[in-house]
Amino acid sequence: MEARWVAVIASSVIAFILKYSGNIVPARYLEQPKIKSITSLVPIVMLSALVVVQTFAAGQDLVIDARLAGLVFAIILLLIRAPFIVVVFGAAACAALLRYFGLTN
Repeated sequence: MEARWVAVIASSVIAFILKYSGNIVPARYLEQPKIKSITSLVPIVMLSALVVVQTFAAGQDLVIDARLAGLVFAIILLLIRAPFIVVVFGAAACAALLRYFGLTN
């Protein structure tokens, strides 16, 4: 078996064990105020990290291109409380138009 398949299978097993261990933690530990405050912030942190990586990464390089303009436009739309679907399509359209007219890579 190739090394990459061993790595895929091993990481799958590790992911399963981590997810399963989260299900067997007693509820009394999760109900503590400090733990509740931390776990309520985890989705926000993970989504923010995903947005940053998807905006500024191209392979192993850091880049600034139309995706950044799309993100800024999305933030502006969120600040004026536009519906989520408008934010998504607006950001995509902004980035696409910048690329179409050759204003960014």
